[in-house]
Amino acid sequence: MKKAIIFGITGQDGSHLVDLLLKKDYHVIGVIRRTSTDSTPRIKHVLDDPNFELIQGDITDAHSVIQILKKHENVDEIYNLAAQSHVAVSFKQPALTWDVTGKGCLNILQSMSDLAMTKARFYQASSSEMFGSSFDTKLPLADNKGTQSVEKYQDEDTKFLPQSPYAIAKCAAHYMTRLFREGYGFHASAGILFNHEGPRRGEDFVTRKITKWIGDFLRWKTTYKDETDFSDLTFSEDDIKIYPKSAEGVLYSKFPKLRLGNLEAFRDWGYAGDYVEAMWLMLQQDVPDDYVICTGETHTIREFLDVAFKLIGIDEWESFVVVDKRFYRPAEVDYLRGSNAKAKQRLGWEPKHSFEDLVKLMVDHDS
Repeated sequence: MKKAIIFGITGQDGSHLVDLLLKKDYHVIGVIRRTSTDSTPRIKHVLDDPNFELIQGDITDAHSVIQILKKHENVDEIYNLAAQSHVAVSFKQPALTWDVTGKGCLNILQSMSDLAMTKARFYQASSSEMFGSSFDTKLPLADNKGTQSVEKYQDEDTKFLPQSPYAIAKCAAHYMTRLFREGYGFHASAGILFNHEGPRRGEDFVTRKITKWIGDFLRWKTTYKDETDFSDLTFSEDDIKIYPKSAEGVLYSKFPKLRLGNLEAFRDWGYAGDYVEAMWLMLQQDVPDDYVICTGETHTIREFLDVAFKLIGIDEWESFVVVDKRFYRPAEVDYLRGSNAKAKQRLGWEPKHSFEDLVKLMVDHDS
C-alpha cells in the first residue's frame, strides 16, 4: 500500500485529493494546523476511514515539518496544498501569506533534503496567478469568412509577472521546487493550476460567493412566493424587496443584493475534482516536470453570472447585483486562459467538466 502526506488537507483541493488517494488504496496522512474551531467539515466523511490519519502540524514551523517527515520517512508521495490562498487577503496580510505560501514549501523541501528522503515524490501546488498580466499569443486558423483573431494564452513557457503578495509567494515556492529538482535530483513537480472551483470552494471566493448568494436568495423568496415567479420583486439601491400578501402585518421583506467587484476579469475555470487527478498523475511519471492544468477556455465573471442566474430562471440579473469598488484589487489580473497541451500529451489528462457543468454543479449544491 502506498503512503502519502497531504499538507493543506482541510482545503478544497486537499479534500478532493484524499478522496482520490483513498479510492486508489493509499494510506493518507493529513496535516492539520491546530485551531480552536473545527476546520474539518470538508473531510468529515473520511475521518473514520482506517486508511486515513489526521495529525497536527504547522507548515510555517520548520521543526514541526521535519518531525512529521522524520516520523514518516518511508512515505511515497508528499503533496503541498497548504497556502493562504485568497488573493485579496494577501494584500492585507502579506507576511502571513509569505510564511505559509512561500516559506512553507521551503520547509518541506529542506526537511526532505536534511532527512535524505530521496525516494519520496513531491508535488507543489503552483498557481496561474503567477502569470499576472503576462501572456503569449498565437494566430489561429482563419474561420470560414477568412477572419483571424489573435488568441492570448499562458503555458509552461509563459513568463511570470506576479501582481499580488500571494502570486509572489507562489512564484518563490515554484522556483524552489525547480531548484530542488534540478539541483538536488528530487522527484519534484509543480502543477500550475488555473482557477478550479466546486461546491467545496470557500464562500469568500467569487464563484462560491455567487452560488451561495443565489441559494440564500431562493430560500428567502420561497418563504413568501413561488420560486419560479420573480415579477413581484422591487429593487432599491442595495436591496431586493418583496411585499408578501400572505404575511399579515408585514409591509415588505428585503434581501441584500449580491455585491461584487470587477465583472470583466477573464478566468479559466475548471472543477477541482478533475484537477486533483492531474496532481496525482504528475507523481506517477518517471521524470518530474511542471504542468499547466486548465480547461483552455476563458470566461468573465459576467458570463458566470449569466449561466448561474439562467439556471434559476432569471435572464436579466443586473438589478440583483451591485458592483462595489471596495472589492477591486490594488493590481488586477485581467486575463487568464491556459493551454493544457502538455498535460494532455504527457499525462493523458483533460478536464471532464465543462464551464456550464461547473456552474450547475455549484448552483445545485447551494440551492
